Amino acid sequence: MESNNSNTFNIDKENNIIGVEKTFLAPLEVVWDAWTKSEILDQWWAPRPWKAVTKDMSFTEGGQWVYCMEGPEGESTWGKAVFNNIRIYDSFDAVDVFIDEGEIENHELPTLLWKISFKESYDKTIVTIKLKLDSYADVDKIMEMGFKEGFEAALGNLEELLKQ
Repeated sequence: MESNNSNTFNIDKENNIIGVEKTFLAPLEVVWDAWTKSEILDQWWAPRPWKAVTKDMSFTEGGQWVYCMEGPEGESTWGKAVFNNIRIYDSFDAVDVFIDEGEIENHELPTLLWKISFKESYDKTIVTIKLKLDSYADVDKIMEMGFKEGFEAALGNLEELLKQ
């Protein structure tokens, strides 16, 4: 498949929302699976040279994904996403929190509400992501942590994976 650089990233300061839209040259079902199956998420979620490792995942309403992003020098960052409002091949949302290895929430880091929507258009799938945070200070904190660069790199990983 050809490369597709359709990618937008914006911040809505008034509503504390980070918005990302990415178009993938792949069928809706394939892109949906890449976002909802741990064995595929582990292949693209972390920006290289980091890697994602799923500890546990149940993609059901009220289910969760517990994962670790492991760095090349032994670093680790843990997260837990609790899924809500799943509409198969259309959208889902999740509350994502930073945790430690024992799954204890880190209240010093922001909580993110992810709303991810999927739309098929001919041979492409458009993924729209809205991340709602509690305050603009939380948006700033996530951005300072490298969210934009890391997430865009991860989406690039997904784009490459979908070409295979």
